[in-house]
Amino acid sequence: MKLLYIGNKLSKHGFNPTGIEYTGKLLEQFACVYYASDKLNKVVRLFDILFSVIKYARVVDYIIIDTYSTSNFIYAKLVGFIATFLGVDYIPVLRGGNLPALLQTNKADVFNFFRNAYCNVAPSNYLKSVFDKYNFKTDLIPNSIPLDAYSFKNRNQFKANLLYVRALADLYNPTMAIEVLYKLVSKGFDASLIMIGADVNGNMEKCKTLANKYNISNRVEFTGKLSKAQWHKKSTEADFLINTTNFDNTPISVIEAMALGLVVVSTNVGGMPFLIDDNLNGLLVPAEDEVQMSNAIEYLLNNNCVAHALVMQARKDVLQYDVNMVTTGWQRLLGYNK
Repeated sequence: MKLLYIGNKLSKHGFNPTGIEYTGKLLEQFACVYYASDKLNKVVRLFDILFSVIKYARVVDYIIIDTYSTSNFIYAKLVGFIATFLGVDYIPVLRGGNLPALLQTNKADVFNFFRNAYCNVAPSNYLKSVFDKYNFKTDLIPNSIPLDAYSFKNRNQFKANLLYVRALADLYNPTMAIEVLYKLVSKGFDASLIMIGADVNGNMEKCKTLANKYNISNRVEFTGKLSKAQWHKKSTEADFLINTTNFDNTPISVIEAMALGLVVVSTNVGGMPFLIDDNLNGLLVPAEDEVQMSNAIEYLLNNNCVAHALVMQARKDVLQYDVNMVTTGWQRLLGYNK
């Protein structure tokens, strides 16, 4: 079986690996996979993608497209159009947490792209439920993690040590993490915060300024971007993962935190309630509500048995994301016969 995978393969330029690299490696277990594109410049990358589609269309069985809801949707739409014209099936992998808003625009080209696909792949029940409402053919195949590679830390005592693992971008509301820390310190907790992620649009400086304002800068560590192995090691210094985002799908970082034994407290946005079952494997709070997030953490600090139960259930729930389970899903979709 031969596949062409379209996406932003930019980790060699210092960016975090994206779906094309995670899922691509999985697909390489049973298929020959061509990629486009690893070009840094957006215009050059677009032309490389379109050239690759034309080059490999007669060779591959399917074209797989990482599909986002922002400007990157343009290349996905163009790839779908060319693939249809050349008679090769394409499969959008729904990566954008804001894709539901894109569908609400009711634009014909958007609907045609998803309707003409061989199948749309949703990594979360959240996006599958949305796409099912529009009667698009959609299959649920979660994002994968090699579960055996995650060292589970069984915490008997939980402390107010917080971890933030996302890019410091407006979308993920990083300043809320500082606000949550401040609320906990104000309540008398000996709290700390590790913020792991690359700076985007000056948000690291905004977080530092806010921490200075609250006189808690000595309680915040900014690591910048870390490799997966590095942040996994760093996570042993924390007990809670706080996910402060305003939009989301099914973030790998949250799944990884569940596998590592951190208590997840997240905003209740996008696909998060499909990943975090409130009061069962984590806690959910309203978006942009640092008061309720700090209250949730305070509750768990005062009820360690509840926090432990959430962690143990989360570890069971991430079994569905194990790489072997996900590989089987892709093989089924693509009609691969061993």
